[in-house]
Amino acid sequence: MSNKNIGIKDVAVAAGVSVTTVSHVLNDVSYARISPETKDKVRSVAEQLGYGPNRLAQALRTQRTGMLGLVSEDIATTPHAGRIILGADEAAKARGYNLMIINTSGSASLESRQADVEALLDRRVDGILYATMYHRNVELPANLGSVPSVLVDSVAIGGNITAVVPDEDGGARAAVGALLEAGHTRVGFINNTDDVPATRQRLQAFRATLTEAGLDGDAAPVESEISEVQGGYEAARRILAREDRPTGLFCYNDRMAMGAYRAAAELGLNIPNDLSVVGFDDQVLIAANLHPGLTTVALPHYEMGAWATEHLIDAVEGKTDLTLMALHPTILSCPLVRRDSIAAPRQ
Repeated sequence: MSNKNIGIKDVAVAAGVSVTTVSHVLNDVSYARISPETKDKVRSVAEQLGYGPNRLAQALRTQRTGMLGLVSEDIATTPHAGRIILGADEAAKARGYNLMIINTSGSASLESRQADVEALLDRRVDGILYATMYHRNVELPANLGSVPSVLVDSVAIGGNITAVVPDEDGGARAAVGALLEAGHTRVGFINNTDDVPATRQRLQAFRATLTEAGLDGDAAPVESEISEVQGGYEAARRILAREDRPTGLFCYNDRMAMGAYRAAAELGLNIPNDLSVVGFDDQVLIAANLHPGLTTVALPHYEMGAWATEHLIDAVEGKTDLTLMALHPTILSCPLVRRDSIAAPRQ
């Protein structure tokens, strides 16, 4: 806890250095030539004395408020939003910033979303994070560019704002690869019907991974439905009714995989002995509680929130130029989470 009676001069005396040195260390001045040992000593003394910088004076000097805004779509109804917010909040606090959150709707008009951004600008936030409820291309309010801004899980139509997105291709390849490694040669895909980047990229990766393994990726069975439990069930019933029924099934997300479990049970198929299933998202409440536990691919929501916040703060503090990073979105890996839904196919 900071001690309001302790000032920068007290830290300087206790550390045996100048006031200027303390100021440079605690404000992380990049051009200051100070040894790592001195920096560690100053920070240690400041912590021991309970020194906390005067936020008002700091704001007046830097013209910064120490506040970041986060516009997040459908926070209350999207399981991923919490992980994005947690990653952003912890990264912000580690750098001495606070997060102000506004909930918007994915279906809200551009004018409504512009009003949400304006509400943050009225509170003089230093920068804005804009997070969407799923990976998609988004038309952004024009006023978003009036302060440093970073997109989370989305790419701006026009591509002029720094963005961080999941590796849809790599995640899908890991999912299909897990089935191939187990010995499956008849692999099907239950896909989403929405026209979003994940739908297209996961399908492309599914076919490419099979083709690269010497199978006919273009001929592999694909069924598409809405990306919910019922959609997964209906698509799985169709794909499992084929004469050349797949022994391995890749599902667009864990909710669709849940529906596939139900379809398999109705057809008398045991998972994983008769049918191996792999999902996408790693929604723990679903994936870890299905029986058997669902092998799936984790979306890096926490990591995207933290990455976006770190780079936003660097831009606010003049340490990086976001315009140079806006040419291509940064892609974060989607690791495979192994549980018990994959086994070798019956001979």
